[in-house]
Amino acid sequence: MAKFSWRRSAVVFAVIPLLALGACSSGGGKTGTASADSAGQAVTTARLKVAMITHAAAGDTFWDIVRKGAETAAKKDNVDLLYSGDADGGRQAQLVQQAIDQKVDGIVVTLAKPEALKAVVKKAVDAGIPVVSMNAGEDESKALGAFTHFGQSDKLAGVTVGERLASEGVQHPICVIMEQGHVGLENRCAGVKENVPGTEILNVNGADMSSVLSTVTAKLQSTPSADAIIGLGAPFTITIVKAVKATGSKVRVASFDLNGELAQEVADGSVEFTVDQQPYLQGYGSVDAIWLNKIGGFKVGGGQQVFTGPAVVDKSNAAAVLKFAKEGIR
Repeated sequence: MAKFSWRRSAVVFAVIPLLALGACSSGGGKTGTASADSAGQAVTTARLKVAMITHAAAGDTFWDIVRKGAETAAKKDNVDLLYSGDADGGRQAQLVQQAIDQKVDGIVVTLAKPEALKAVVKKAVDAGIPVVSMNAGEDESKALGAFTHFGQSDKLAGVTVGERLASEGVQHPICVIMEQGHVGLENRCAGVKENVPGTEILNVNGADMSSVLSTVTAKLQSTPSADAIIGLGAPFTITIVKAVKATGSKVRVASFDLNGELAQEVADGSVEFTVDQQPYLQGYGSVDAIWLNKIGGFKVGGGQQVFTGPAVVDKSNAAAVLKFAKEGIR
C-alpha cells in the first residue's frame, strides 16, 4: 500500500484543530506528567490519560520539541500526558509495560528498536489500548499494531540529502551515526548512500558529546578525501561544526533535524542545509490522534503513515524558520 503523502497529511493537520474546537528545552527527554502553558480552547470531553514513551537520550533537545507539541495537544484535548523516555530498547519496553499496568487510555511510542518493543506493543493492543507510533520505525509500525504513524520516512529524508549533495559534486561524505542499532538513523545514511555511493559511516557515542567531538575531529584529520560531513541530529551537528572549525577542514556540513542553534548556523552559512522532520507536529499529531480515536473511533491516516517531513531548511528560508526555532517549536 502506498504511504500517506505529505500533501495529504498537510490537510489532516489543518483539519485536526477544527475537529477539536468543534468538540468543545534544552534538557532533552525530561520525565514526568506534562502540562502545557498555552493552547487553544480546551475540549469538554472526558479526561483521558495518554502515555508517550520515546527513545530520548539525555541532552537531546529534539525531544523537547516533540514534548512541547504533545503538551499543547494534551491541554487542548483534556489529556493527562505521561511523558517518559529511555534510549535503551529494553528499558523503553519496561516503560510501555508500566503504561499498560496503569491502564492508560492510549499509548504513543517511538520504534527506534522495534524488536525490543514488539512484544510489549502487542500486549497493549491486546489489552484494548490504542497505539500510535511516532518518529522512528515507520516500516514496522503497522505490523506491530499501531493504527497510524507520525513522522518522516528516514530513507526518503536520506535520499533528499544525498540528491542535494550529489548535485553539488560531493563524492565522499561522512555520515555520523550517534546511536548504533537505531533503524531510522541507519536508513538516513542508507538514503544518502543511494545517491552518493562513496558515503562512509562513522559511529560515535552520542551519549558523550566530548567523545563525539574527539571522534569526529580524529576522523576529519585522518580523512583528507572527505568533502562533506552529515550530522543526524541538531546537537550533534553543532558539535560537528566545532570539530570542522578546530581542524580547519573545508568539508561541507549538512544535517538532519533542527533547533534554534542549528537554524542560526544555517542562516550564518556554517551548515549548508538541514532536513527538518518537524517534531512538534509529531508530538501534537500523535496525542491528537489518540483523542480522536477515543471520541469517535477515528483513525488518522487511514492506516498509512502521516508524513511530517522532510522539510529542507537552507539559507533561502532559514531566517523565516529561525523565529519559530528560537521559540522551541521548530
